[in-house]
Amino acid sequence: GRNCSLLQEMDVMEKRDENCYCYVQNRTIRLQYLWSTLQVKVNSREKFMFEPISEKSNCRNSETVFEFAVCAVQIFWKPETCTETSVSIKQYGEDVCFKIQPFKSEPYTVRVKREMLDGKLLFLFVAGIFLFHFANSLSRSTKFFCLSGIILGVLALLVFVLLTVKRFIPRHSTFWILMSGCCMASLYFIYCFKENMQWLWSEHRIYLLGYFLAVGIASFAICYQHGPLTTELSITLFMWTLQLTAFVLIYCGVTIPQVAYAVIAVSLCSKGLGYPLGAACHIARKMKNLFKSKKLVFKYLTEEEYREQGETETIRALEELRSFCRSPDFPSWIAVSKLRSPHRFADFVLGFPHVSPAETKAHEDKYGIGSSFLEEQLFETRPQSEQGDPANSVHEDEEEEDETHKQITFPYATELL
Repeated sequence: GRNCSLLQEMDVMEKRDENCYCYVQNRTIRLQYLWSTLQVKVNSREKFMFEPISEKSNCRNSETVFEFAVCAVQIFWKPETCTETSVSIKQYGEDVCFKIQPFKSEPYTVRVKREMLDGKLLFLFVAGIFLFHFANSLSRSTKFFCLSGIILGVLALLVFVLLTVKRFIPRHSTFWILMSGCCMASLYFIYCFKENMQWLWSEHRIYLLGYFLAVGIASFAICYQHGPLTTELSITLFMWTLQLTAFVLIYCGVTIPQVAYAVIAVSLCSKGLGYPLGAACHIARKMKNLFKSKKLVFKYLTEEEYREQGETETIRALEELRSFCRSPDFPSWIAVSKLRSPHRFADFVLGFPHVSPAETKAHEDKYGIGSSFLEEQLFETRPQSEQGDPANSVHEDEEEEDETHKQITFPYATELL
């Protein structure tokens, strides 16, 4: 019902008399304005009175708990007297109106400027997402417990003191009544500090730093003495408190409430679907490993492994040959007619060794350690290699060793097989 001047983007107004100003929100939702705000700044050389005007006569029409809390605080709020002030308006919030009353006939300037990316909103949104998804691990951290105590003590000193002396309060009903009053008083003090932050920092900076330092040290000492949370019930309550605080940060960190509700719903669903998604990922990895083609890996045998494998395979092959000769399908008469020693073949089929002791002794004498053949191969001299250059002689010595190795192992393998 007031005759107020409508504010628009990039407006610059200069007036002298008392007047009210309103910014009417644009109802068309655009995602590019998700973290966008309008900054309204009022400057004057003389002091003026800045008074917000609410369209709601009482707090019963508030749609959310946050609006009711802000409305309840604004009832006790007095108009601000200053020479410079600023108002941050969210793009898709409610319509904002305020009245400016100068004490003297001095001009004052009202400027409206859009900030496409408000760093405060983006920080609140990211902090809310981080706090919600890591609430379980943070609730069990000793450092975060102390940090939370310091923040609570600085911002809500009455609530922190009440939680400290909770053990001395006999009844739970008395504690919750006191807690409600302390929360409302702390909310009022936070609102006052937010509105007068620039003035307090410029005029009473020393007292403000002293308060932060004293309360922060006292809160840290109390939290350190109390120690971290130990019971599962207290840890769960602390985790739920962190998640609720994360929802508040997400809601305050965007200008479109519908987007905040959607992000909160998706976060809740992601927490609820964490176990099914983890199980599905585990099954998918198992199936992938099952159907994945395995690459061939070549393993090189040592000399000892090579000899053991040769002996094992030889014994296995001889047993298979004996089994085949004992089977009814084996043409025994044809095989006997072609053998030079049928009696020795019969002994082999019956289980006797395929090499006679005389053959074994002859092999050891000829190719064993200390035999003339081995000495000949090891100590054979080649006069031609001595006349060549050192590089060629080294290369030829290596080739000679390879040939010696081949000549030594080949007869042994031939006799064994």
